[in-house]
Order: sequence, then structure tokens, then C-alpha cells
Amino acid sequence: MSASAASQTRTTPILSVSDIGKAYAEGKAHRTVLGDVSFDVAPGECVALLGRSGSGKSTLLNLLAGIDKPDTGDVAIMGRSITAMGEPELTLLRRRHIGFIYQFFNLIPTLTVAENLALPLELNDVPAATRRARIGDLLGRVGLDGREGAFPDQLSGGEQQRVAIARAIIHEPALVLADEPTGNLDARTGTVVLQLLAHLFRDEGRTMILVTHSRKVSEIADRVLALDEGRLTTHTESLSW
Repeated sequence: MSASAASQTRTTPILSVSDIGKAYAEGKAHRTVLGDVSFDVAPGECVALLGRSGSGKSTLLNLLAGIDKPDTGDVAIMGRSITAMGEPELTLLRRRHIGFIYQFFNLIPTLTVAENLALPLELNDVPAATRRARIGDLLGRVGLDGREGAFPDQLSGGEQQRVAIARAIIHEPALVLADEPTGNLDARTGTVVLQLLAHLFRDEGRTMILVTHSRKVSEIADRVLALDEGRLTTHTESLSW
């Protein structure tokens, strides 16, 4: 991905974060969670946001997804500011252009693997034949051939996360937001899933924000930005965790 990112430095960033700040009320006081955070992400680039618990990672991810709004500054996706968007417009943006990978999989337990993967395609009015083709292709690529009819509780944790990764990219989003994607897996399974994630994204040339507390996980990224007490830094070697 690094070559792709380097070759497109003059194009419009997929994601542009400009001087955003966020604070929350705690009694009569205000606690600043993020202060003047700015960065751009180029098409095809994987950027890791590294930070320990309480560093502001989850708050920042919610702002990038439009789930929450910054007190100051702006977030733009594909050149469009999302800060002033209403919920209907944000819902369409997320549905069409953003994929999500969660720590706890978030598969719908009453749907089969194929039905879980079909859902984002159905929401985007993708024809049935195209849905079937994409589902079959992606299940093969994540090593789950023949598991279309399985339900989530019939899969291991690693298999469920493979389905979750496939679901995140099946509608060909411009941006994928991954929140601690191996955080709910044992070390061995997490390593396998992490390798699969890196391989898929290199093949797809997709843009990803990878939120993690793990330096090892962050190593798959083209670039690492660290959050420390609400501030962004590229000097990860100086961090204390």
C-alpha cells in the first residue's frame, strides 16, 4: 500500500481531519479528550492510530465515522465535510462509502454467513447475481469456502472476524475503519487474522484507519500516528506503553 499512497500524494485525500477538538462535561468541569488533531489519509493508505486506553482513540473513531461531532474543526471524507451533515445524509455516506470492522465482530446471529455479507449489498441495491458473485469470491479469499450457510455461533472467533472483514469490504467502500480488529482473539488467531487483513488490503488497494493499542498490530500500517493525552504525534518511540 505504501507505493500506492506515495504515488497519489497530489490527489484529494480520502480522509482529511482539520484541527478537531472534543471535550466532555464532568460535573462542572470540562475534560478535553482531543485537542487540535489534524491529519490526512491518501487513497490506498493504511494509517494506524496507536494509543493506550483513555488516549482518545474511540472518541476520534466516532468523529471520523460521523457518529459524534467535534466541538471544533472539521472532518471531510472524499472531499466532503461531514461535520455539518444531518443524520440521513451521514447514514447514506456510511452505507455507501465506509466499512467497519469491530473488536466484537457484530455479526447478526440470526443470519447466515452469506446473509450477513449480503446485507450491506442489499442496502446499496446491488443486484442478486452480483451479490452472490461477490460473496462467493470473498469467502474464498478469507478461507471460508463452503461456509455460506453457517450461522455465527457455529464459527470460531477467528472465522467470525474473517466474515466481519469480508463484510466491511464487500460493498467496495472508499474508507474502512477498523477498531481493535484482533482485540477479542487469542494471540495465535489474532496473528493469522492480522496477516489476512494486511494481505486483503494490499490486494484491494483500500484505504484503512486501524485503531489499536498494540504496537505489533500497528506494524501492518504504512504510517503510525499515536494519540497521547488527546494529542497526535508521529514520535511513537517516545511513548511510555
